[in-house]
Amino acid sequence: MAVLGYAEIVLGLLCFLFLRHYWKHNKNSPPIINWPVVGMLPGLLQNATHMYDCTTRALKLYGGTVEVKGPWCIGMDFFFTSDPLNAQYILSKNFGNYEKGPEIREILQPALGDGIINSDSDWWTFQRKMMHSIMKNNKFELFSLKVVQQKVVNRLIPVLNHVSISKIEVDLQDIFKRFTFDNTCSMVLGFDPKSLSVEFPKLTYEKAFDVIEEGLVYRQILPQWCWKGQRWLQIGQEKKLRKACDIFDSFLNQRIASKREELSRDRTQLEEAEFDLLTACMMHEDIVNMGVCSKSNKFIRDAAFNLMTAGTDTMTAALTWFFWQIATHPSVEMKIMKEMTENLTVKVDKKWECFGVQELDTLVYLHAALCEALRLYPSVAFNPRTSVREDILPSGHRIRPNTPIMVSLYAMGRMEEIWGEDCMQYKPERWISEKGGLIFVPSYKFTAFSGGPRSCLGKALAFIQLKTLATSIIWNYHVEMVAGHSVYPSVSAILNMKHGLKVRITKRST
Repeated sequence: MAVLGYAEIVLGLLCFLFLRHYWKHNKNSPPIINWPVVGMLPGLLQNATHMYDCTTRALKLYGGTVEVKGPWCIGMDFFFTSDPLNAQYILSKNFGNYEKGPEIREILQPALGDGIINSDSDWWTFQRKMMHSIMKNNKFELFSLKVVQQKVVNRLIPVLNHVSISKIEVDLQDIFKRFTFDNTCSMVLGFDPKSLSVEFPKLTYEKAFDVIEEGLVYRQILPQWCWKGQRWLQIGQEKKLRKACDIFDSFLNQRIASKREELSRDRTQLEEAEFDLLTACMMHEDIVNMGVCSKSNKFIRDAAFNLMTAGTDTMTAALTWFFWQIATHPSVEMKIMKEMTENLTVKVDKKWECFGVQELDTLVYLHAALCEALRLYPSVAFNPRTSVREDILPSGHRIRPNTPIMVSLYAMGRMEEIWGEDCMQYKPERWISEKGGLIFVPSYKFTAFSGGPRSCLGKALAFIQLKTLATSIIWNYHVEMVAGHSVYPSVSAILNMKHGLKVRITKRST
């Protein structure tokens, strides 16, 4: 049996080496081939650096759903799908049968713990209900708007002025990352780390946040035995992950302790002054009644980390890809400027101030331009789920229990069946009706904010923040790409740009 096993492996590798030469010279060959013994693993590894386009090509070739076969002996089989009917079925219609699952939860556990992003069933339902009541509270909506406007006026504009006057190249992705980190810390923790300034300071806990994300991506790519071995030995990426988690947990625990002290001193005054999410969680009636806060910091720590994750990198990615599209499509920039001129009232002495929500709601073309950027470059490329029971998808594929399924949000934005033959073009007009209003697209087709019961609670808030930054930047500055700078996605949990977005920024004439 052992000899036969080795012979099969050698035969499989020989087939791979022989056909790989044919594959490289035949553009019509499948992007991921199911090899003997080793399955599709060689193709996945070979295409890892451009996995988004590879999976999109495979999904187009196989009708929107692909079963990925791993090596026969280690149980790595899973599905990719970009079929909108499958997406609707998994995320909404049969939601109860498709959870995060134990494997995904274990991978994300060091950072996300048992927070809302990394939980299932009753515990997820409880957190979802609590966060919904907090985020829909008028106090939080007013507080979050005030925070983002203050950050734009007092942090972002001075930095962009400095860059413009100095005539230097800058990584716009880094600027957005710093802005969203400060903004999210203020909204979630009630604390401003001030990472966005002309000095561009290096903060250890901000860097730790990036290392944690990188470590979790490695866990999703490597076989389970590999990263678990590294964790046991405390070497490689797992050692970095543990150290980064310790640094960021120390930062979070300091903020939690400080907030508890503030609450104990003058609870009434704090209620009236601010409504950050950390305060709101600690004071929420259900949490107080359960006694969670008084027993342990874990619930609050997990909630804070999950909210930080949801509000930082996703917004950074959305802003970065949007401004790349604006910089490479001058006609879109001109149309946004024209719409702003016609709909917004700007006083000369208050040029740097942010526009109000009601004014932003009048900017139909800007909203369409943002949606179009999110269609082509959703902040989260894949939405992973795991089946609980055996099932059959609308596409006819049979799903076994405990089977991972990746809903490819990236590929769904590139399907002709959903968006038409011009699906690869950046075209905001596709979102606008003949009467000039926005066209409604259901969440199982436009999946940037997920869909079903797990749809993004902060969607409305995200659009307000995106429009606030977009209008302030576009109205006051022109963003120009640095010649020769290449742009493509990094392999990450969040669809960031691998080498950032290098630009030059110039002030518009008054």
